[in-house]
Amino acid sequence: MSLVTLLPFIVLIGAMFLMTRSAKKKQQQAADMRNQMQPGSGVRTIGGMYATVKEVNDDTVLLDAGPGVELLFAKNSIGAVLTDDEYNRIVHGIEHDLKSDADVVPDDASSLTETDAPADAASDEKSVDLGKKAEEPADETVDEPTADAAPAEAKTDEKAKKSDGGSEAK
Repeated sequence: MSLVTLLPFIVLIGAMFLMTRSAKKKQQQAADMRNQMQPGSGVRTIGGMYATVKEVNDDTVLLDAGPGVELLFAKNSIGAVLTDDEYNRIVHGIEHDLKSDADVVPDDASSLTETDAPADAASDEKSVDLGKKAEEPADETVDEPTADAAPAEAKTDEKAKKSDGGSEAK
């Protein structure tokens, strides 16, 4: 056989080797991550539940999911071991401020457009009409049918009467 004939097989075997190697590397990283668990660590299960590790055994992990709620999980069901800051941010909503001494940047551009004008001048402006009305004026005749609407209603009534004839043939 020539080298040209064997080349596709060599490329296929090489690709399979690279794929299995990367999968083994990912499995090893996941196992190392699970072995780093210790009591007090925040974790996320593969089902998406966040909890705190209470006890670690060979194949199982005892998780504290809340006051009086302890759950026993297999070690393989732990999806991620979280840092303390990340766990507190997700579960308790506590943001860890890394730059507490830095200047506070506003969320909007109001600080860029501030003027020295008094605040009373802004309150004197006319309010913006968004098209919403609390009550309709009583003098409008919106609900009254027009003369053109009456013949259209009569035509729909005639069609309904024609279709009612089939209901007697039960």
